[in-house]
Parts: sequence; structure tokens; C-alpha cells
Amino acid sequence: MSGTRVHAADVRTAHQDLHSEQGALRGEHPGRSRNPVIKVADLAWLEFEKPDLHRAEVFARDFGFQIAARTERELWLRGTFAGSPCVVIRRGRTSRFIGPAFRAAERADLDRLGRATGSDVREADGAAVPGGGKVVDLLDPSGFPVRVVHCGEPLSALPEQRPLPLNFGTGHRRTNAAQRPPREPSRIQRLGHVVLETRVFGRALDWYLDTLGMIVSDFLFLDGQRDRGPTMAFVRCDLGSVPADHHTLAMHLGPSTGYVHSAYQVTDLDSIAAGGEYLKERGYKRSWGIGRHIQGSQLFDYWRDPDHFMLEHFADGDLFSRDLEPGWAPMSTSGLAQWGPPATRDFLGASPTPRRVRDAVQALRGDNEMDPARLLGLLRAANS
Repeated sequence: MSGTRVHAADVRTAHQDLHSEQGALRGEHPGRSRNPVIKVADLAWLEFEKPDLHRAEVFARDFGFQIAARTERELWLRGTFAGSPCVVIRRGRTSRFIGPAFRAAERADLDRLGRATGSDVREADGAAVPGGGKVVDLLDPSGFPVRVVHCGEPLSALPEQRPLPLNFGTGHRRTNAAQRPPREPSRIQRLGHVVLETRVFGRALDWYLDTLGMIVSDFLFLDGQRDRGPTMAFVRCDLGSVPADHHTLAMHLGPSTGYVHSAYQVTDLDSIAAGGEYLKERGYKRSWGIGRHIQGSQLFDYWRDPDHFMLEHFADGDLFSRDLEPGWAPMSTSGLAQWGPPATRDFLGASPTPRRVRDAVQALRGDNEMDPARLLGLLRAANS
């Protein structure tokens, strides 16, 4: 594994009319590795454990997933796009996030990754892995199990939820026809990204860049602490000249280590809104939304499932090729959205629960990147 990175001078630095008003200063993190082991192509799926698969399946259908496979011990969820399933849920004693699986672009990438990390390349488990496949199991610096997979035959596409034709000014696409979005679940198209919290942000970020070849779209830093480096990164896959999602993985420094939320693409704003009404009528809790983000520009709506995991419907996200360099911006709650309701304490995880207090105390005592100045800066950002 290489720890060598490109220098800021090697990356295009013009930020006028691009996605961020600020670029890197001299000597700051370049946001990519010069010689990564491999370059993953996308997220494949996310893995969870839950004790009640029936309850998980009811929510999954209401949220807009299709069922790819169901056994006594496993539930595989998918979207309408062809490819791999989005989520695998295995029966377990408690509800917990296990880790992400990333898709290797080529089968040979697994051999290269296995040699570089001293890991075995083995047959993929799970009845719903399309066409079988191979997998390398890794552990990132935060302690998350990370799988890199190469699957066989992809799942075939399913019927789409078609976008509604819209009239704009003098552009009239719809005449003599009323607009009536159906009150039904948003139809998930695909898995978009996962957001993780970690106490070892710098080490974890470098691992994903060096090992999986991912690149940073945007860095966030704490007010008055830019000289100490970023505390959040929105990270995308490096597909060369082919545009990729603004972020496939996002990570931020925090007193805990764990899952924050995962995001699933739907057709358009009407799909988000009508699907949200459907969820609300069935008693589910909205965490935050509807709005439009700044980093990534996605239209968003966040919900809690019965096990308190946060999931996002999104549409209309930014797509970047590898030519675009990282943006830099201060971390703040007000900087999370261009429009929409204020971010809630539930979304921010800002309520001082006994667990959060315990995590903060343990983080300050542990061997990690949290210290009193960082913790105070994070608290200020949550209220700014």
C-alpha cells in the first residue's frame, strides 16, 4: 500500500465558477493518493444485523425498496436499476450496522488488493449475490469491516417510477392533462452513499484513498482550526473522465464510531415528497427535510426506520469527473442546505444522551484524534 500522495500543485486549482469558492491552501491535504492499490467503481451494498426481519421488510417496502431475496436469516433489498442489491440485513441479536461493500471494477483488482493487504480472495457468501462472485474482507482504521466484491451476473432492471413532465415558463411539455403524483412509496433506484462517524478521521480517510483509490470532492474544517486539517470529507469514486456521484462515502470526526446515515436515489422531487407523505401516514418519523444540500446539491429527505437507523431519499445530485479538485469550506449546520427547514437535533445527533456523553468522555481519554478543542469546535459547528 502506498502512502505517497499528489501535491496540490499537481491538481487543477482554479475554483472560480466551480463547486466551491475555496480550494486548498499550500501544503493542505490534496484529497487523493498518487498510487492507490486499486480504484473501486462504486458502493455495492451495505450490511446490517437486525433481530426482526419481518419488521425490517415492512419498512423496506414502505421506504421504496424491492426484495431481491428472502431467507429465514437474510433479507436482500434492491432498487430498480440493474446491478447488485443495495442492502443485506442478517438476523442478529441486536440492531447494528456491520459495514460497507464496494464493487471492484475488475476481477484482477481483488488479487492485487489481496496481495497488498495480505488478505485472502474468497467466494462471496449470501444467496442473493448476483451470479456468485469473489470478495476480499478488510478492516478500516475505524474498525469497520469493509468488503470489496466482484460479482457475476447483475440483477436485471425493474420498472421505473417515471418523472413527471413539468412546465417551465414558455416551455410547455404538458397540456390538457392534470398533474397527480400517486401517493405511493418512493421507488428506490440505487444505493448512493453512506456516511460514517469516526474518532480517527485522518487515518481512516487516508486508508480509503490509498487502498480503494477514492478521491475527495469537498473538505470541511472547524472554524478557527483549518490549520489542524479537515474534520469531514465527501469522497467519490475515481472513474477518470466518467462523472461519478459527488460522494459515495462521507466521513466526519466525532466522539463516536458508527453509522450516521445511508442515501438512496429516487426519480425526482415529486417522488421524494409523495413518498414522504406515504411514510408519514404510516407513522414513520421524519428526521429532516425536504431540502437541497450544498455539498453535493442533492434534494433530500431523511427518515428513521423502526430500529432508529437514518435513511435518506435523494435526487438530482452532483456528478464530478476526476478533473475537479476538492473544495474547502467551514463546517456548520447552516452550511448543510441551500434551502429547507433548519437541520433538526435528531439529524445532527446533538441531543446530550447518556450514550453520547459516555462516548465523548471515552474519546477524550483514548488514543485518537479527539481532544477538547476538537470537541468544542464540533459543538460550535452544530449550533452555527
